Amino acid sequence: MLNVHDGQCGLCLHFGEHEAAAPKLVEIRQSHQAPEDLVEECGHPKNSAIHLVVTPISGCDGFTPAAV
Repeated sequence: MLNVHDGQCGLCLHFGEHEAAAPKLVEIRQSHQAPEDLVEECGHPKNSAIHLVVTPISGCDGFTPAAV
């Protein structure tokens, strides 16, 4: 498992944005831990056109905290 910290994609509103209520994403936001092999599409408006896929420990300047 990977530890996910504030500012990283796993805790961002845009991480898996199209399935934000999925149990796996809710669990990551509550526990701050994610499987090492997990990748999700980034829904940030600047990245949506290119279908960027990121890991929970990735990060960018577009971080927006997700509701827990």
